[in-house]
Amino acid sequence: LAIGGPGLFGIAFLDSSFVSLPQINDLLVVLMVTRQKALMPYYALMATLGSIAGCYVIYYLAEKGGEVFLRKRVRASRIDRTLALYRRHGLLALMVPALLPPPAPFKLFVLMAGVAGVGRVRFVVGVGVARGIRYLALGTLAILYGDAALELMRTRGATVALAVVGAIVVAAAAYWLWRRRRERSRRA
Repeated sequence: LAIGGPGLFGIAFLDSSFVSLPQINDLLVVLMVTRQKALMPYYALMATLGSIAGCYVIYYLAEKGGEVFLRKRVRASRIDRTLALYRRHGLLALMVPALLPPPAPFKLFVLMAGVAGVGRVRFVVGVGVARGIRYLALGTLAILYGDAALELMRTRGATVALAVVGAIVVAAAAYWLWRRRRERSRRA
């Protein structure tokens, strides 16, 4: 808290790479925003950038040899199912878990993105958009509800996150259906 944005970047980096610090980022964003509401976009940006950087470390390592690592530690059927998700749904397979609060297994999806060969730019943009939405939403809640937002996160955080993810999935499905219908009409 004393370091401010750079400290938030560091914690987000550690949490998104090899050290799991469940909900610390979320709580720090809310605490920092309740203390200085005008800096909410800055705090959301620093948490997002730290998360992108930490995720990229795992992605990079997975890209270089992650499949061998995963095959030794995770059942082959689970790996194949997750790879199929990436082939079928693209970045949504990464973005939806990025929005979910802990204990969602987000790092597994980051690993799988590297193994699946998701492009680097697409990966960074996908994580950035999803984490940016998450931290901006948390910052907005902190501005609107102040200290009550902390209590909301503790008691109803998972429910709120699932509702937001549900809305995003519905919007993505509607967009996909719209594009599909448009392609059909263009072919006809």
